[in-house]
Formats: sequence, structure tokens, C-alpha cells
Amino acid sequence: MLLWNRWTCRLGAVFLGLLLAGCSLPGDGQPDDEKEPHFVLGKGRVNALDYTGAAAAFKEALEVNPRSAAAHFQLAWLYENQLADPAAAIYHYQEHLALSPKAHNREVILQHIYACKQQLTKDVMQLPSAPAAQQQIEKLGEQNRKMQEELDKWHAYYNAQLAARPAPATPSSRPGAAPAGTSTTPDDSTPGPVPLPPLRQSYPTPLVPTRAIPAPLPKPRTHVVASGETLASIARHAGVSLAALQTANPGLNPKHLRTGQTLYLPAP
Repeated sequence: MLLWNRWTCRLGAVFLGLLLAGCSLPGDGQPDDEKEPHFVLGKGRVNALDYTGAAAAFKEALEVNPRSAAAHFQLAWLYENQLADPAAAIYHYQEHLALSPKAHNREVILQHIYACKQQLTKDVMQLPSAPAAQQQIEKLGEQNRKMQEELDKWHAYYNAQLAARPAPATPSSRPGAAPAGTSTTPDDSTPGPVPLPPLRQSYPTPLVPTRAIPAPLPKPRTHVVASGETLASIARHAGVSLAALQTANPGLNPKHLRTGQTLYLPAP
């Protein structure tokens, strides 16, 4: 009986020492990382549906305690379900498992990580459907063809106008020169005394040839194809030949005129 009383007193003293030292017994409440003020603030913001503010609070909890597995789990849940950031959710789930390798919900967390990876792959690798891509390619090809036709028309028109420009005038012959086909040999000249030049003879100022400035190109004439018109009727109406009209519009197919199509008209 005396021995039992001694052991009872010793156990009471140990229990009292633990209480005075502030240690918590197993199963007496939440872990210490869940009692951290920032963690508690984050839980309150989740209950208030302030998910962005809750994430900020849990991040501050990690700054205070980087080994807080509970804060990592709360952030992973927020990023997966409320903030639509699967990459961040995967990171915090993995950090939670690294800090809590024997977590009772380990298999469930691994399933969540797999689901987040699938969502991340779907977001990154999402491509348009084959029919939509083909339509886009065909649309770009048609635009490129029209631009090439327009460029060819302008090129042909410029060449035609350049060929029709008159040649630049040649400089006039030097004053006092003998006309072509004549000679100034002594046999042809009349003999007589050679006159002496005056003391103050004025010589003409030499002409400085100026650079010819090309005349500006005239504004091209155009014609918009109306319904029922043919290439021949357009040429007749414009007063030009059919061949000249086709030359001014290279690559034009007379059998495939489109209403609203713009044609270039050559000079009549």
C-alpha cells in the first residue's frame, strides 16, 4: 500500500510539471500550427468566402512556420477548388505530403494531385479542332491570294505607264556648230582676211543642263464590275481594246468575273 502511494505521488508530480511547462497531451486539441494566428485568420476568411484573403493569410502562416503541413494543405485546397491554379495546388499538396508522410488521407491527396495534373495538361495542350484549323488555313490562303492579285495588278499598271512615257528631250546642239552634213574645210570657205576679235569680246554664258523631273503618274482609272457585265462589254464601254484591258489586269480570268471586283482601265 505504501509503494502504491509513492507511485501515485510521483505520477501526479510529473503531470503537474507538464501542465506548468505548457505541454499539451496527445489528443487534447488542435496541433500547434493550426493555432497560429495567421492560420486561424485564414480559416475565418474561408468561412467568409474571402478565398483570396484566406490564401494570403495561409502564406503568412508559412512565413512564420515554413513546416506547417496544415497551411500547405489549406493552400492546396484553395488553389484547386477556388482560385483555379492547378500548378500551385500540386506544389502545396506535395509539400503537405513531404511534411506529413504518414497522413491518413495520403491516397486521397495523391488522387487530387493526379486530377490537378490532368487539368494542367488540358489547359496547356488545348488546341483547336481539325475542322476549325482547316477553315482558318483556307481563310488565310484566300487572303494571301487576293493580296498577290492586287500586287500583280499594280505592278503591271506601273510598267504600262512607265513604257508609255515619252523619252526625255536631247540637249540642243552647241550654238555656232556647223550643221550636220556640212564641212568647214578651207576648200568650202570663202578666202579673205581673218577678222580680229574685239578687245572686249563677250562670250555667251554656257548652258548648264538641268535634270529633267519626271511628270507625275496619272491616277489610275478603275471600274467596279456590275452584275451581268462581261470583260468585252467593259472594254467597249471604257473605249479600250479587250487585249489592253487584259494586259492591265494580269491573271484575270474573263470567265470568272465577280460582281464588285475592281478592274484597272488602261489609257484609251
